[in-house]
Amino acid sequence: MTDMKLNYIRNIIENMSHQNHVDILKILVKYDDIYINSNKSGIRINLSELKPEVISELINYVKYVQTQENSLDIDEKQKEMYKNEYFSNH
Repeated sequence: MTDMKLNYIRNIIENMSHQNHVDILKILVKYDDIYINSNKSGIRINLSELKPEVISELINYVKYVQTQENSLDIDEKQKEMYKNEYFSNH
């Protein structure tokens, strides 16, 4: 995997919520050969050392989260539209 793709994945993961980070850690601890470094600043994992199947699983998780967030965004916009259209004082 190219460094550019790994940097992109890393940036997305870094900007995710705490719960998403926990879910990602659950994915990573399934693999015995992944070295997880933790300190006061958090957990560090060298993405360039991960096997392709681990990267693939992370990418699938990121896509899943993004799809869910997009769906929630659409739902919120629809709710706001209905609220403005049907419940505002005209």
